[in-house]
Amino acid sequence: MEEGMGALKYSRTAYEEALDVLSSLIVSRRRCDKSGDRFELMFEYVKMLDLEESMSKMKVIHVAGTKGKGSTCTFTESILRKCGFHTGLFTSPHLIDIRERFRLDGIDISEEKFLAYFWWCYNRLKEKTSEDVPMPHLFRFLALLAFKIFSDEQVDVAILEVGLGGTFDATNVVQAPIVCGIASLGYDHTELLGNTLGAIASEKAGIFKRGAPAFTVCQPDEAMHVLRDKASQLDVQLTVVPSLDPELLQGHKLGLEGEHQYLNARLAIALSSTWLHRTGHSNLSYKEQSGSLPEQFIEGLTTASFEGRAQIVPDRYNDIESPEDLVFYLDGAHSPESMVVCSSWFCAAIKHNQEGILDHQLDDNGTSSNKLLQGYDNDEARKKSVQVLLFNCMSVRDPQLLLQPLIKTCANNGVHFKKAVFVPNTSVFNKVGTHGLAEANGEVDLSWQFHVRRVWENIIQSEKGGDSQGIGTMVEEESEKPEVSGKCCENSAVFSSLPMAIKWLRDSVLQQNRSIRLQVLVTGSLHLVGDVLKLIK
Repeated sequence: MEEGMGALKYSRTAYEEALDVLSSLIVSRRRCDKSGDRFELMFEYVKMLDLEESMSKMKVIHVAGTKGKGSTCTFTESILRKCGFHTGLFTSPHLIDIRERFRLDGIDISEEKFLAYFWWCYNRLKEKTSEDVPMPHLFRFLALLAFKIFSDEQVDVAILEVGLGGTFDATNVVQAPIVCGIASLGYDHTELLGNTLGAIASEKAGIFKRGAPAFTVCQPDEAMHVLRDKASQLDVQLTVVPSLDPELLQGHKLGLEGEHQYLNARLAIALSSTWLHRTGHSNLSYKEQSGSLPEQFIEGLTTASFEGRAQIVPDRYNDIESPEDLVFYLDGAHSPESMVVCSSWFCAAIKHNQEGILDHQLDDNGTSSNKLLQGYDNDEARKKSVQVLLFNCMSVRDPQLLLQPLIKTCANNGVHFKKAVFVPNTSVFNKVGTHGLAEANGEVDLSWQFHVRRVWENIIQSEKGGDSQGIGTMVEEESEKPEVSGKCCENSAVFSSLPMAIKWLRDSVLQQNRSIRLQVLVTGSLHLVGDVLKLIK
């Protein structure tokens, strides 16, 4: 940090003021457009912030993908941190606080440092920008802020998660990464990236740079063909890695839940090993012929944490005696492929938890450790487990493509939701931070939520042999409750706000004299997952 910047002290009010200014950089709900939205301006901004030299020396790991890129970055950061390096990690979106996007040595940047770097970048850009070169929009500013933070903090490695696409993403201003990675590809943001896997893969491969090796996982043929072609054009060595053999963890479990994480973990191993080798630390890298992972790699993979992805959080509402009575299963899946993965994880998790009871010891971040104690007491054993879906998705997505695989995957695993609850997000798009919340008492347009509910009802009704029964007495009086918006359907309901939906879930447990255990899957949107975490934590 430049001299004098760290001496300043800030109040919480100053932080909120900074978030208000940051919110002024939101120009639309989109982060880019197909044409690149004058991507070349990023290079001008880098010059204005005097970051050209430091960025040319920055030892970057750059990761794109449709799903799994954030988890891959998290694993990679954790591995290299355990190897003793000073790490910087830039990810998106944040769930609760904007500072989550900037992690130094695995910890969100402090409020004091965030404010110092924020104002330095903002004031410098405000002074130098013009009508021809306007202020950068939100995501571009955040990427520039990350470069400034990692530069001044002199991190050994900067791990950058692409925000959207690759070719025109703000992070792609980096010209000489040490290594690149492409996580699993699928259909998402098709309105910007294209309607075919080939078009999407082409955008993601835009992060490939001549001289920087690249790694990916097994992809659909159409996508893999494009990735190989793009790599060949740039003379980039592209390697496909398999899923991680669990045996290599020597009896330990990955820090991130879900079978799909073994694929992300193996990609992270490849990225970390290549970075170590190319920066002169081959003695620490993983050598496949050795047949075993280095201790630091195992520790990094098993201690990694990433909120909002396959996360289990018991409700600790004061009036609920047992936290096991209401448990939230949170996953920010928002593509058809990730919805299958999310559903599989949820089914496995609730079955596992039904064989034991959550030992709700909390870590320093207030997150459940998900440890299990075998056996319930008699009262616990008699409780009926009921699965409820809490869902929202952005209107640019097709809810049919998300809900169909969710319902099918769960049904194939013997899990049928007794109720689906649809809500608007609490967060709004013209504010940044926890103060950027929608007014629960104001007029809320619920037309999208009712549309999604109709899609859900149509799928449920068309399912043959599925369990389409409602919760029964638990929701018998629901249509008369003021917090429920619109006519109640047997399988679903729309609430005008998320707090009302959570209140209904809590009341449902209490009204049944704790004879049921609600297992609530929250998915469809990372914004929704973040909103739920704000309310229940």
